[in-house]
Amino acid sequence: MEKLLCPSMMCANFGHLEKETKALDTAGIDIFHMDFMDGRFVPSFAMGLQDFEVIRKSTNKLVDVHLMIQEPSKYIELFANMGADIIYVHPEADQQIARTLDTIKKYGKKVGLAINPGTSIAAIEELLPLVDYVMVMTVNPGFSGQSYLDHVNSKIEKLVNLGQSLHFQVMVDGAISPSKVQTLSKKGVSGFILGTSAIFGKDETYATIIENLRNN
Repeated sequence: MEKLLCPSMMCANFGHLEKETKALDTAGIDIFHMDFMDGRFVPSFAMGLQDFEVIRKSTNKLVDVHLMIQEPSKYIELFANMGADIIYVHPEADQQIARTLDTIKKYGKKVGLAINPGTSIAAIEELLPLVDYVMVMTVNPGFSGQSYLDHVNSKIEKLVNLGQSLHFQVMVDGAISPSKVQTLSKKGVSGFILGTSAIFGKDETYATIIENLRNN
């Protein structure tokens, strides 16, 4: 199975965002991943609409948005019209999550459900037939540089099995190192959000890093 390699642009060099985007595109990444935080659902803030515009104009690759915000339903139209291809929302942040997922679909976008480390499969099971991607947070969201939480592994394996019958792909986000890409891809995980643990701030070129991640 081909790995979906998705750089987390929150970790990119914001002083040269267009250049970074084009370099990653040329290196062969699959999806540009962008985090939006409101300081409420998570305590941090990350990325702005102008950052999204720069990245969207600099690539023809898929672009996703991960809305770590309260009441994400208010922002679906905005990001759909700006050109997001995949929109991830959190069930923990939305009292009418099924309606929000339906709204994403009505805009012709791929539907993503992001779940925190403490959220159980039982809490989202009825939603799974509605989604294209389930992104499992393997750290508590809102901060970079955290350690991978091993207790999510059993949840990931169960979701991979469910995804085969319900036709969604499993993604992972948080402290995803090259060894985690190798291990989790063998378990059936489709996609990997890559930050400082795998791709940014390294001595190798993006092309070399991507090639190694694909082949190992």
